[in-house]
Amino acid sequence: IPTVVYGYFALTVMTPFLRLLFGSETVQIYNMLSAGLVMGIMILPLVSSMSEDALHAVPRSLREAAFGLGATRFETAVKVVVPAALSGIIAAFIIGISRAVGETMIVAIAAGSGSAFTFNPFNAAETMTGYIARISGGDVAYDTPEYNSIFAIGMFLFLITLALNLVSRRIAARFREVYE
Repeated sequence: IPTVVYGYFALTVMTPFLRLLFGSETVQIYNMLSAGLVMGIMILPLVSSMSEDALHAVPRSLREAAFGLGATRFETAVKVVVPAALSGIIAAFIIGISRAVGETMIVAIAAGSGSAFTFNPFNAAETMTGYIARISGGDVAYDTPEYNSIFAIGMFLFLITLALNLVSRRIAARFREVYE
């Protein structure tokens, strides 16, 4: 599903639901909460699918060995399967975070494009990727501080993603278990 569709869903379905739930005077049309909730809806299948793949990659012999020692299904899952798949589960979460950091269209459509800093999730705000999308629209002259700032923001987002990938590789290497 294209992220533009998720943004449209956040604006036309999630925001009216939040306004109904919390009141029209509390929740603005463009708000960070609806963008965040819909981003979570978008990322959840990715993380759960990758985590499920990591859990299924654990060899059946480990499960059978735990059952052979008298462990219950719950004990086998918690004490054998999850620790064996921990590197894949952590990698799935870090990939989900990286996807959220780089998301543009949901936040550009649902969160608004007002350059306001707020901790109130019911207000409009602008994320770094939303700023890049707004400035790249052609309204700003070439070689101005606003135009040049999109490259600095892009580099910063790249560095965040690079750091997350490096952390993911380190965690995956540390917790990785190889079975013959």
